[in-house]
Amino acid sequence: MNKLLFIPAALVIGLVASCNSGADQSSESKVDTLVTTDAPHHDMAMTTNEPVPDIPEGAKVYFKNLKNGQTVSSPVKVVMGADNITVDTAGIIVPGKGHHHLLIDAGDSTAAGVVVGKDSTHLHFGKGQTETILPLTPGKHVLTLQFADGIHRSYGGRLSNTIEINVKK
Repeated sequence: MNKLLFIPAALVIGLVASCNSGADQSSESKVDTLVTTDAPHHDMAMTTNEPVPDIPEGAKVYFKNLKNGQTVSSPVKVVMGADNITVDTAGIIVPGKGHHHLLIDAGDSTAAGVVVGKDSTHLHFGKGQTETILPLTPGKHVLTLQFADGIHRSYGGRLSNTIEINVKK
């Protein structure tokens, strides 16, 4: 009977390891490909009663290479920073960890505990990416960096940063 229990346990461990293997923690310029499909990962957050993890003391997110009011050319390279909180892959809730979302002309932040939207103005970086390239039209654009937990629930305004940039023609 012990062998019968071992086989399913080994399969589960193997599945978890394969899902997490190859997760690139380094900077990538591609947006999380999961968000462009009909993957149900957003529904997970709506079925949990678990609270959003506490924000570590001194945690903040910021744009490393862009400043409020800066004039830039398209495509725009965006480098995302996080201090006192770990950038990690999406999938499970781990206190002190989460991942970036980028809101483009979509407001200042997503309320704490609310799942960050999934569309062309709400980009997800659930593979732990810390940079991207954005093709933006000429004119003013508001960019909001929003940090969220492993199942895309926003940490709210305390872990967001909003800037306005001007894309020149």
